[in-house]
Amino acid sequence: MRDAIKSLKALSDETSIRVLNLVLQRECCVCEVMHALDISQSKASRHLSALYDAGFLKLRKDGLWSLYSVDEAGLKDYQTDLVNSVRKIIKDYKLAQSDAERLGKVKRRVLNDTDAVCVSEQ
Repeated sequence: MRDAIKSLKALSDETSIRVLNLVLQRECCVCEVMHALDISQSKASRHLSALYDAGFLKLRKDGLWSLYSVDEAGLKDYQTDLVNSVRKIIKDYKLAQSDAERLGKVKRRVLNDTDAVCVSEQ
């Protein structure tokens, strides 16, 4: 029951649903979520962490990047149902559509061995 409550809490916020929508589109790093939703780095990290801690996301390291994606194989049945419900909810949600469009314009750039950024291409 605790896991189910944690899952529901992770999705109990509009921003969390918008973040999940982005990660359903493609694997994302924190800065891509930040740019696509026009939110702070700390807010993007907090929502990604909540979704990760609830078991919706998996994390993969790729050089300087920490990349989040939906953990399709690791989802419990009720979590799969919740993800499918989110897909239905956001299908006609204009803001979520705009978020996905902005995500498509965000690109990762490696500056040097220790620094990387995301930039929005116009």
